[in-house]
Amino acid sequence: MMKLLPQNMESRKTWEKVKEEFGNTEMIFIAFGNPGESVYEPATLTSLRDFTAALEAIPDVEEVISMASMNRMDSEDGFLEINELLPDRVLNANQLEEIKAYLENHPNVKNRVVGQHGDFLSVIVRPRDGASNDILAKKLLAEADIYLGAYETHFGGAPYLTGVISELIRSDVLSLVRVGMIVMVIILLLNLRSIPAVLMVLSVILLSLFAMTGSMGWIRGLTGSDKFLFTLMNTSMPIILLTIANSDGVHVIAKFFKKFRQTENKREAVRQTMDALMLPIFLTSLTTAIAFLSLIFAPIEVMTGYGVSIAIGITWAWILSSLMLPSLIMLKSWNISSRALTSTSILEQFANTIGKIVLQYPRKVLMSGLTIVIVGLAGIFWLNVEVNIQSFFKKGTEIRESLEFLDREMLGTMDMQFYMQGDMKSPEVLNQMVELRKFLEEKPQVSSTLSIAEVIQQMHRSVMDDDPVFETIPDSREKVNNLFTMYSMSGDPDDFSSLVDYDYSSGLTTTMLRNMSSSEIVKMVGETEEFVANELGQNTRVTITGMLVVFRDLVRLVVRSSFISIIVSIALIALIASLFFRRLIWGSLAVVPLVSAVILNYGMMGIFGIDLSHITAILSSIIIGVGVDFAIHYVFQFRRMAHHGISKDKLSREVVDD
Repeated sequence: MMKLLPQNMESRKTWEKVKEEFGNTEMIFIAFGNPGESVYEPATLTSLRDFTAALEAIPDVEEVISMASMNRMDSEDGFLEINELLPDRVLNANQLEEIKAYLENHPNVKNRVVGQHGDFLSVIVRPRDGASNDILAKKLLAEADIYLGAYETHFGGAPYLTGVISELIRSDVLSLVRVGMIVMVIILLLNLRSIPAVLMVLSVILLSLFAMTGSMGWIRGLTGSDKFLFTLMNTSMPIILLTIANSDGVHVIAKFFKKFRQTENKREAVRQTMDALMLPIFLTSLTTAIAFLSLIFAPIEVMTGYGVSIAIGITWAWILSSLMLPSLIMLKSWNISSRALTSTSILEQFANTIGKIVLQYPRKVLMSGLTIVIVGLAGIFWLNVEVNIQSFFKKGTEIRESLEFLDREMLGTMDMQFYMQGDMKSPEVLNQMVELRKFLEEKPQVSSTLSIAEVIQQMHRSVMDDDPVFETIPDSREKVNNLFTMYSMSGDPDDFSSLVDYDYSSGLTTTMLRNMSSSEIVKMVGETEEFVANELGQNTRVTITGMLVVFRDLVRLVVRSSFISIIVSIALIALIASLFFRRLIWGSLAVVPLVSAVILNYGMMGIFGIDLSHITAILSSIIIGVGVDFAIHYVFQFRRMAHHGISKDKLSREVVDD
């Protein structure tokens, strides 16, 4: 998700700074247990200990946070005593009661390791920086099968989703292409009624798909650019190119059949076909490629790879349709008495009927079209922007149910991080951390907040005979420093490495949140930024990052990307069409249908409740790329026939028939 953001964006720069100082902060969340059964059972905690040890042994795992890896703080003659929370692999009844009592006395600690109803345990995995998420996800699932087979398990978190989604992307793309090819072949057979003709069109499509995906791989391999990764956003690429490449091939074959039917001469039919279609196919391919290349200007970086790769596929489809397809037609021996050449298809007859209605009732058709566009325009005001990845999974799927369970019963899977620069032993700075935590935990979506300030409060309470009154920040820097010294006598100072840097000049506060909509995210981040700016003192510099901020920034980028791609592509298409047709009026007419299509696209999304996301934002370029084809073909044929001296009364009829 972070790779979607521009490298100069503040939240991404902060995230990279945090990763540099504190290591990878992305987390995988695992919950296991059985509904209604207490987790304070010897067998359950033994399984937890074994599972935690197995995860810690995985090379790609930096840290595992669970009850089995956690320490407890106790007071011993006025000193801090640091011990393992689970002292043995197999626990007796007294030990279980002590563990339960300790967690009940420290609800913030319990909240991070035990579910709300006490029947599920939480395991948080922090991968090493640079770990392969798909390999790690498979290893985690394999270990869960070994140690947690007797329990209900749930997985979540950005690294886990990134790991499993690659396989889902492959599966979805293959399914889309299969379904798309089947539907397309059926329609082609209905229209062309010739298996060789259908195979010719398919050859153009398949070779164009190879060109698109191959170019994406080559550019990624040669440049190493993350812009050319095949992500969730790219799953629509094959089906989109399939549609566009199919359009070029069908135009050529259908026109050839019509001309062959008239001339009964294959060479002459091919010549007339290419005379009529060479320029409009070039123009439509050029304008469609430009529509996708306009994604280069989109602030979401991976849209560049999307646009460039599809533009390459479109260009190759144009070359094949202009050169290879006519050659294949010439090489094939066509039977002039076949049904494909002697009669029109059902789809042709349907198109002719529509054409007659348009010519017979032009004003009614125009007013009907304007009415539909106005309805679409109204629907735009209902459009909702949603970039939360959870919404991309259908309800009822295993991933969606696990994410909803983690939100409902555990900590949730979203986070917000505060990178704080200042003296991390100063009571003033530490109290600012406490105030920040209090502000955050007033929000219903916040499940937990962890910082070095909370650890210091816990240490202070422990040395004061576990009196909750002293769960505060000491009033001097010397007392804070003494607490760290006491901790180091029986504990490991590296336990704080994910919360504070080596010289205590910067710290990290991590807030866990449950799932929320994009509008709630924007509001939450905005209110938090306002609190940080107005309420925290001048001695601390605070910058915010994390998944919640990424989603907030994505909302803005999605809107900007859609707006930029629409404006740039429409302007360029109008300019190119005006230059080729040598009149501004023709260029303007060429973009009227696609502007209407864009309005309808976003309007219908608003009316039917389809969210605008960084996935569906690409639809604007798709609609523009495909929508301009029909207008250019019509304008070209209209001008061409007008130059042949056809009267105005017959001109529109001839163009529609053609």
